[in-house]
Amino acid sequence: MSGKRVRWMRGAALAAVVACLSCGRGPREPVGKPIVIGVSLLNLSSEFIVMLKDSMDAKARELGVELIVNDAQRDAATQVRQAENFIAQKVDAIILNPCEFEASSPAVDKALAAGVAIVNVNSETRSVPTAFVGSRDEESGRLAMEYIAGRLRGRGNVLMMHGFMGQAAQIKRDQGARETLAKDPGLKLLADQTAEWDRAKAMTLMENWIQSYGPRIDAVFAQNDEMALGAVIALEQAKRKDKVVVTGVDAIADALQAVKQGRLDATVFQDAKGQGSTAVETAVKIVRKQPYAKEAFIPFQLVTRENVDRFQPR
Repeated sequence: MSGKRVRWMRGAALAAVVACLSCGRGPREPVGKPIVIGVSLLNLSSEFIVMLKDSMDAKARELGVELIVNDAQRDAATQVRQAENFIAQKVDAIILNPCEFEASSPAVDKALAAGVAIVNVNSETRSVPTAFVGSRDEESGRLAMEYIAGRLRGRGNVLMMHGFMGQAAQIKRDQGARETLAKDPGLKLLADQTAEWDRAKAMTLMENWIQSYGPRIDAVFAQNDEMALGAVIALEQAKRKDKVVVTGVDAIADALQAVKQGRLDATVFQDAKGQGSTAVETAVKIVRKQPYAKEAFIPFQLVTRENVDRFQPR
């Protein structure tokens, strides 16, 4: 038998083995350039946003896609420039965690005009993106204020700390809280002001409120946990915490521990892991032209000392 004939038979046998090894595996994704997704996040100094990023990273590794993550540092103009850069880099999709409802909208407009799919996560913009993944923020304001109303038995003075003004979460948490207050005429909104989602700023604001309103303060609704914890620290230092109910939103690790210790009265669980992973999954489905949900809403859940153990990481 000639050498050429032997080589041909060996090649055919090897092809048969490869074909056999592939049997039963089903269709495979085409091998080639991985999907690249640009991500612009509100602010990576926030524990909740870090949790959101971590869940995105985990899902991206699972799906074999590449993320380019930028920190907008709470600046909408920076966020719009980041979207422009992603478009210039020819990413396959963009995930936007908006800084502001209005001022971050041009990022969505520019992406859509360039034919780049854009998924808003956790917060909304005036401009409608390709898809949205998050929670109904008015629900968190309602849950927190209903808890306060119950604790105060429908009578008392409430303070509200706003997040970054103009962001969808701030607008809608305010809306949900006010709608609940309106149903209970015995509850009065004594004052409200922004602490920009920040623990240190919230502590200073609470100190000022203690000086201004003193024993008239019955409860504080902070629109996130960072601010709630700042309020708790100021009240503890003034030896007033045992007289004031404090609630937050997000169920970050520090807040869950404070609820367990009885320092923070309640928080509202927002599923960062669910939001981040679903945002990446949705972006990938859009790029691969697979069916996807135009809107995905993940429910909030009230967390108190009675059920906090269910929300703490194991």
